[in-house]
Amino acid sequence: MKNKIGIVTGANSGIGKVTALALAKQGFTVVMMCRNRAKAEAAQKEIVRLSGNPQVEMIWVDFASQRQIREAAAQFLSMHDCLDVLVNNAGFLASDKRQLTEDGIEATFAVNHLGYFLLTGLLMPALEKAATQNGEARVVCVASEAHRYAPFNLDNVQLERGYSGIKAYCISKLCNILFTAELARRVAGKNITANSLHPGAVNSGFAQNTPGWFAWLFKIAKPFLMSEEEGAETSIYLATSPEVKGISGGYFYKKRLRRNMIPIAKDEKIAQQLWEMSEKLTNISY
Repeated sequence: MKNKIGIVTGANSGIGKVTALALAKQGFTVVMMCRNRAKAEAAQKEIVRLSGNPQVEMIWVDFASQRQIREAAAQFLSMHDCLDVLVNNAGFLASDKRQLTEDGIEATFAVNHLGYFLLTGLLMPALEKAATQNGEARVVCVASEAHRYAPFNLDNVQLERGYSGIKAYCISKLCNILFTAELARRVAGKNITANSLHPGAVNSGFAQNTPGWFAWLFKIAKPFLMSEEEGAETSIYLATSPEVKGISGGYFYKKRLRRNMIPIAKDEKIAQQLWEMSEKLTNISY
């Protein structure tokens, strides 16, 4: 993997940090895209120390801000012209009070879906160049089995009606799967693959600061959850394994392709409509 370049978003903690460490150990130049500067700097030092690889860079970005996503992508492209692996990992779980971003978009949908969509689109030239020069490029999107419980309606995807934080999260994870599948169709033949995954129920800090019943449930279940290292295995597998070279459009769990998808997660028409909506909301056309 020497001379390859990988981005991991949300790499300062949890499975994102484990994924970034694994890429660094395999010789990647790793670019951590993170919001929390203090945590990211500590994580960067630890990754360099544990991997023995000094090529670990940081770009600051809050994925709730489309302006910051554009600035982060521009910063990356000013440093690198190729991108071999993009791991869209950064995630957000809101409280039960509906929040809007500076762009006027419901925060969970903005971070968890539009953040993936916009960043990937802005970095597409670098992915295409890596695919041409190195034979392939990969996009990996961290979704969740929570997508199965999404009350999905394109006319209410931002939950202007009937909002709850967990509903918004489930919708955003279904959007991750639909986006990844549609991306795979659109880049077919370009040596770029796109796959999504469920990391599993991971014992991390992701939900511990979220108020309400979900945080309570998380605390009760914590002793039974898998480790961050176990949760990151499928992300690392999809980012680096030769076993999945050329495989695209899949949804994976425990390094295996899941075929028992709910119908809407496989609906190409819905995926196309979501794509068109996302282009309008981000003002980007791939």
